[in-house]
Amino acid sequence: MKRFIYIGLIALFIISCKTVSFTGRKQLNFISNSQLFPASFAQYDAFLKEHPVSHDETQTERIARIGQRLVKAVELYYKSKGWEDQLQGYKWEFNLVSDSVMNAFCMPGGKVVYFEGLLKVTETDDEIAAVMGHEIAHALANHGAERMSQMYAQNAGAILTLLATANASPEDRQKWMAIYGYGSTLGVILPYSRKHEAEADKIGQILMAIAGYNPDAAVNVWIKMSRMAGQQPPEFMSTHPSHQKRIENLKKWAPEAKKIARKYGVIFQ
Repeated sequence: MKRFIYIGLIALFIISCKTVSFTGRKQLNFISNSQLFPASFAQYDAFLKEHPVSHDETQTERIARIGQRLVKAVELYYKSKGWEDQLQGYKWEFNLVSDSVMNAFCMPGGKVVYFEGLLKVTETDDEIAAVMGHEIAHALANHGAERMSQMYAQNAGAILTLLATANASPEDRQKWMAIYGYGSTLGVILPYSRKHEAEADKIGQILMAIAGYNPDAAVNVWIKMSRMAGQQPPEFMSTHPSHQKRIENLKKWAPEAKKIARKYGVIFQ
């Protein structure tokens, strides 16, 4: 029985291995957009019912305007690569939410929320585009589906661990389950979460540059965030790269984003 489970899981992982178009990274993803998007849209609608949108018409229009410029950049880039079919099912929407939280997110399928609190940090259009480009990149790279797939795989691994220790004492089974839990989280889940953040930073810089926003602004955002943040946990225990590494990467990637943008007629001084 265990042999068939092992073979089945290996076959599922092979079949479910996909590629992030922007970076060429292989990812485990066995959840299709047609499965994920309807649930995502429903969650987004439910969120907006519980979190009132901003009454600031000027800032609301600003968020929508920047968002639509980024969408046009996405469509332009994808068309140039012949990837238009990958955007099927996306229903882009941008809302500014009346909340002091400094956060933003993009649901799978293109539903974006920007919190008013984040406007205290992102004062310029370029800085707002940096944050929104990053969040949109998460959706385009299917990070949500990948995280869900990893969780299913982690749960499957836990079942296999239970099966493998079926004849052990209760104390030993508990020990091995704890080892598996910590090992899979620290060794797989958290590193991939940090990889997702870095990947979204890089893709986001490319998108904002094509949209005509200076990718150097992404560096400014994280310099500001690092000044406001308290002490971070050790990076290996965190879902995000350290602020310093993030800043260094964004500085390194900005020239590449500008170079790509030049191919689409966008020139930075």
